[in-house]
Amino acid sequence: MMGETETSRIHRRLADSLYVEAMLLADEARAYFDELGREERDSMEAVSRVAFSCESLKVTTRLMHIIAWLLTQRAVDSGELAPREALSPSRRLGVAPETEDHVLASMPEHAKGIMLTSIDLYRRVARLDEALDDEPAPVVSPARSMMDRLALAF
Repeated sequence: MMGETETSRIHRRLADSLYVEAMLLADEARAYFDELGREERDSMEAVSRVAFSCESLKVTTRLMHIIAWLLTQRAVDSGELAPREALSPSRRLGVAPETEDHVLASMPEHAKGIMLTSIDLYRRVARLDEALDDEPAPVVSPARSMMDRLALAF
């Protein structure tokens, strides 16, 4: 069975890895949507350009929620924040906007790749956030259990 420190190290490595992934994707998304994708966006019809802009905002929103959540986990891991404080709704993973399949299909390939990667990353972090709700079963000491039964008998 893994000790608390081993679990903490694994948790820290996972959070650090996800943080690097999120930051790299945020940088790629910024470069694409602000600069590289400009030509692709300008060649689209007006409605598609609006959808393109909305999707870039959705990617940014997903990534900012992820990064904020990961920073909270780092704060817990370093002792700056109590684990129970991280369970506050304001510190949980924010709700990310959905991307509709038909909109995704209409996007340029590079944009589609960034969008799908941000969705995948968000879903992985969401599973970790949901796991925070799964409280480990309390460890019942056989000796404590016996002491409690004896106390009730007398």
